[in-house]
Order: sequence, then structure tokens, then C-alpha cells
Amino acid sequence: MEEAPIVTAIRQISEEKNIPLESVISTIEAALAVAYRKDFGEKNQNIKVTFNMQDGSSRVFDVKTVVADELKAEWEKARAEEEKARAEAEAQGLDYAKIKAEEAEKKRKEEEEKTAKEIKKEVENEEEGKKEERFDPKLHLSLSDAKETKKDAKLGDEIVTELFPPANYGRMAAQTAKQVIIQRLREAEREMIFAEYKGKEGELLNATVQRVEGRLVFVDLGHATAIMPPQEQIRDERYAPGNRIKVYILSVNSTPKGPEIIVSRSHQEIVRKLFTLEVPEIANGSVEIKTIAREAGHRTKIAVFSTQKNIDPIGSCVGQRGSRVQTVITELGGEKIDIIEWSEDPVQFIVNALSPAKIISVRLNEKEKIATAEVKADQLSLAIGKQGQNVRLSSKLTGWKIDIVSEDGQTPEEMKGSEETKEGEGKTKEETKKEVKVEEESAPEEAKAEEKPTEDKEDKKEEAKEETKTEEKNQEEEKRII
Repeated sequence: MEEAPIVTAIRQISEEKNIPLESVISTIEAALAVAYRKDFGEKNQNIKVTFNMQDGSSRVFDVKTVVADELKAEWEKARAEEEKARAEAEAQGLDYAKIKAEEAEKKRKEEEEKTAKEIKKEVENEEEGKKEERFDPKLHLSLSDAKETKKDAKLGDEIVTELFPPANYGRMAAQTAKQVIIQRLREAEREMIFAEYKGKEGELLNATVQRVEGRLVFVDLGHATAIMPPQEQIRDERYAPGNRIKVYILSVNSTPKGPEIIVSRSHQEIVRKLFTLEVPEIANGSVEIKTIAREAGHRTKIAVFSTQKNIDPIGSCVGQRGSRVQTVITELGGEKIDIIEWSEDPVQFIVNALSPAKIISVRLNEKEKIATAEVKADQLSLAIGKQGQNVRLSSKLTGWKIDIVSEDGQTPEEMKGSEETKEGEGKTKEETKKEVKVEEESAPEEAKAEEKPTEDKEDKKEEAKEETKTEEKNQEEEKRII
């Protein structure tokens, strides 16, 4: 028998959207029930539709559960009282709907004010099956009414009554059901994607860069599109559409628009996952990555440990001629990776973490979790690293705050200060020498300047003597004349 076109379409949708066939069929049945209820259904009908995958036909039923006659009698009594109250309110010119709303609000407040003891008692009654059951004409049918249809009916039975839609049901149902089916299929697809990727949180997946919008990068994971926000990107790494990268599934959240998948390239766990892929010893548990400290895009330090004595943990991670670690470095865009051996002894672990700097000694302050590492003066800059990167990553890796000091106990700041002082002293000595030299150079000039006034005084004395002699001669000549 040839398969009906609608059945072929259903199977195709199921395969394309990766949605279970049962889910698609239940969606169609719910949509057809909505369509019948809208155009042909009655208020108290509980419509159910069954879809036949053999020939693509459907059947409509009204399904009700058999309950005790007392429940129906109570419902009729309550309904009669409500109608009476409504009529009295309308006769007095009151708004019955407003009165009912006030009563509902009052009841809600009473429920909130219930004591813990009363709430506990209600919960216990519900657990014991003593919860009060109310009659609903849409879902329930009294026992006496049920026996009119089915003589051997008993409490709890389902009475299924087939309904026969009119001839134009198919066309109208198709129009009404179309949007419902599309909506339900979208919801089913979202649920499938959410369930698939929720179970992959914390895993490493291959992805393709789809597009870049502002600072957001959208990547294609296969069945879904994920977002890589700026803080999860590697600094200075460029993402061009079509690039194939590995991403770490950070979180999967359900939103009204569908599942929101956040991926990362900067998370430290991506390093662990990459090494697990490249190093068989890590995959089988022979070598463990104990801790990771990472500054994405710049440098990463990992501490490794071997569970078997005959396996070198560092050599296993490095690989022959660095092939294994080089693959990881390439995947991370050239990020430098330091592999050090983990140790239970915190002193040895700190010494290993600060490599390649050579450490003389380490003093621990257990109470404040502070370690002071002593190095030679020529190793100080190496231990600290560029902009403090080496000591910063070592602190993250070991869990200790690490202070670096030189052999004489000076911190880098103190050493810098002393160097500046020495430079200042050197400058002062040079300035003193310059001043002395200047004084020496200016001394002869001053001496010459002093000699000049002396010479002038002697000349004046000689001139005075000559004048005196001239006067004496003149006086003697005057005497002779007289």
C-alpha cells in the first residue's frame, strides 16, 4: 500500500528537524483537536484526536472520566447558589464579577496566612489521597450518566465517545492547524536542541565561525548556533567567517526564543580538554592535570602528575620533539604553555611553578598562605616575569601568594629604590667633581683679577713719589732764585 503524502511529509520533517516521530504525531493530534474545538466543539467537550500513520486519516473523540454522582450533585448545588447570588447582586445594582474577585483575593490572603501546621496537614492529606475532588463537566461524567452509555461502567472508567466532524472539517482544520503545527514543531525542535547540548556542558566541540556582529562571535555547532561573548574570546585572536575552531561549551540556558548556548575559547578547561585529546596517557588516567593557571592569549601553566612511576608526566605532555604540546599551542593561536611537575610538598611545588627561574629557598606562612621565594639578584626579573606574569601565574597555580626577594632579603621595590639612590649618589659625585673642576678653572682668573688691583696701587705710589720729587725740585729752584 502506497504511503499517504502527509505521512511522507511527517517522516521527512522528523528526519530534517531531528525530532522523534512520536513527537511530530502528538503535535499534529493536538493541532487537529484545537481546530475541531474552535470550529465545531462544544463547551463541555474534552476533545482528543488520534492520527493514523497508515493512511493519514484522523478520528475525533470526546473523552470523560466516570466519577461519583455526589460530586455532580455538589457541583449543581454550588452552581445554583452562584446563579442565585448573581441574580440578587444584579437586582441590587451590584457588580457580581467584582464581588467574586474580592472574594478570591480574600481567600488568597487567607491561604497566605495559614500556619505551618495547617499547611503540613493539607500536604499529608494530599499524599494520602484525601485531596478534595471537584466535578468538572468538561472532564467528568457522573456514574448514572455513564451507565446510560455503558451499562457496566464504574468509577474511574473512561467513556470515549466518537464524534463525526462535518465534511468541511478537513479544509478548515488544515487552515487552523497549520500555525499550531508550525509552533509546536519549533518548540519540539528547541527542546531537542536544549536536551542535546545541555548534556554537553563542559565538553570541547568542533565549530565553524558563522558571523561576527560587533564584538559577538556566532559559531555553528551543527544543529545549533552558539554565541561567544567578548570576555570568552582570546585576546588578539581574529575570527573570520568559515574558520574552523574548537570551543568549550560553557553553559546552555533555556529562553523564550530557544536555547542559548555560550561557548568559550579563553576558559582554562579548554587546555585540559585539548591535552586529553592529544595525550593518550591523560585520556587513560596514567597522567593527571592537577591544576591550570591561564592568561588567555599569552601564557598558561599546567601542573601534571603521574599515577605510575615509570611514566614521565612532563615528557608525555611534551611529546616527541614537542609534537603534542605544539599541537595544543597551534590550536590556541600560539599561546605559550609551561608544563611543570605537581608535588604534594608546597615548597617543591612553588619552586617548580616559578621555573625557569632558579630558587634558592622558600619560606611559608601557613596561616596567611603566603610564600616568600628567595632568588639571586640576576634571577629576580626572570622569577617575576614580564609585567609580573610568571609570579602571578605561579600564585594561581599553587594557591599561594608568592613574594619574590633577593639574597639580601630585598624586595624588587627596595632594590629598585636602592638602585635609584646609587644612581643619585653617582650623579652627586660627578656634580661635585664638575664643581671642583669649575672652581679650579675659575681660580687663576680670580688670581689674575686680584693681581690687577695690586699693580694699579704700585703705579699710583710711583706716580705720587715722582710728583713729590718734582715739587721738591721746584721749591729748591725757587729758593735759589730768591
